[in-house]
Amino acid sequence: MSKTGWRSWGAAALIAGGLAAGPARAQETIKIGVLHSLSGTMAISETTLKDAMLMLIDEQNRRGGVLGKKLEAVVVDPASNWPLFAEKARELIAKDKVSAVFGCWTSVSRKSVLPVFKELDSLLFYPVQYEGEESERNVFYTGAAPNQQAIPAVDYLIKEENVQRWVLEGTDYVYPRTTNKILEAYLKSKGVKPEDISINYTPFGQSDWQTRVAAIKSFGSAGKKTAVVSTINGDANVPFYKELANQGIKAIDIPVVAFSVGEEELAGIDTKPLVGHLAAWNYFQSIETPENKAFIDKWRAFTKNAKRVTNDPMEAHYVGFNMWVKAVEKAGSAEPGKVIAALPGIKQPNLTGGVSEMLANHHITKPVFIGEIKDNGQFDVVFKTEELIPGEAWSKQLDGSKDLEADWVKLNCGNYNTKTKKCGGA
Repeated sequence: MSKTGWRSWGAAALIAGGLAAGPARAQETIKIGVLHSLSGTMAISETTLKDAMLMLIDEQNRRGGVLGKKLEAVVVDPASNWPLFAEKARELIAKDKVSAVFGCWTSVSRKSVLPVFKELDSLLFYPVQYEGEESERNVFYTGAAPNQQAIPAVDYLIKEENVQRWVLEGTDYVYPRTTNKILEAYLKSKGVKPEDISINYTPFGQSDWQTRVAAIKSFGSAGKKTAVVSTINGDANVPFYKELANQGIKAIDIPVVAFSVGEEELAGIDTKPLVGHLAAWNYFQSIETPENKAFIDKWRAFTKNAKRVTNDPMEAHYVGFNMWVKAVEKAGSAEPGKVIAALPGIKQPNLTGGVSEMLANHHITKPVFIGEIKDNGQFDVVFKTEELIPGEAWSKQLDGSKDLEADWVKLNCGNYNTKTKKCGGA
């Protein structure tokens, strides 16, 4: 659907709901920006998040909206184009006057929009696992920080799989490079030798994986248990996993643990040869709780598709959106500055049986799950943390970060140096 079509969707919904269109409409609704790629290499992952936001907004409107006002979705398509993300964010905030934006997937898209949100003092909810090393006043991070995904995944492979050699395979942009920098330091702290760590990056949309998979197979033939830690993003995952199967790499030989492959990505490939490979997330569709069952049922009813899957970033939007609603009600206003101040301390039940809390560093508490791929495209949970893990904005593994603290409540700073006692980092 075109951008114009999506904009008219919101107006049509308001008219259908009995609200008068016209000059008073902006005062009678609270606009929510949805900033996700609906075309390009990231559409495979982001389109479903747009649909999830439309469902959440529709559901909230059925409950009466927020502060007596209906919510109106304003959807734009930044088309997997990182500079276009900034342009579309400015359009949403300055032109469409949205009260909050839910969006971005890649870290490069988030980095692209950060100056816009800071300049215009608006509010972004970011729903995807990322590399950490950031805490901004205008951003609330509802996806996993490295200590809520990457580190637990490596610990699992060391303990349960006795992995000794490591291939850190990623797409060439900030999230994989920073995550792998953290993981390399962490592995070395565990006694892993440099020659037992192989790091490689490929472009977005990489389609020919024959040479890289052959190199992984060769690296894993040295007589030590080898694993691949994958930060490959977007539609490049499909040919990567197909090539693993083509070259006979099975999970029992060289397990792959992925941080960006969930139910939505697996829906597009034959998963039978991939049974046993792993993914680390904070939510899986297969987790059986009453909350999750209700969410899945609503999702399939909303999309009119009984086979439509759910995934981790969708749950992050679910948690973040409901936290936003509670913060607006607490502040008595949808004005971004007031909502930003109200959000820390807000709690929201997640879909896996726990209660997540927004922390002073603008990250949330999350459980960690590791799942094995099943032949039906779902995951069998093989590990979970006993408690919810608080997200850490700054990595303990990196010299430039281990002394930093993020606290927007008491310190009003995202990078307070605990040694120099100054805000501003190192």
